[in-house]
Amino acid sequence: MRRLVFGATCREVSEFLLEYLEGDLLAAQRRAFRRHLFWCRDCVRYIESYRRTLELARQTGASEAPDAALPVPERLVRAILAAKRAGDG
Repeated sequence: MRRLVFGATCREVSEFLLEYLEGDLLAAQRRAFRRHLFWCRDCVRYIESYRRTLELARQTGASEAPDAALPVPERLVRAILAAKRAGDG
């Protein structure tokens, strides 16, 4: 199993999202994930969007997870973080 560090980052949240939603994280990893979500509204919105996408896929009869299950592109992560920093200032 891959390792999720204490105090997860936005990148780790995106990388471990599927494991989190499927309940495959260890207890300590789940705590680190949730601790990050407590502070990061951007990641919370991302997860909500991801869940809606999965639900829509299920409703349309898709048998596999959509491409959203793939890792988030580095450029997108940087853009989200930059927007978050700009909003804080």
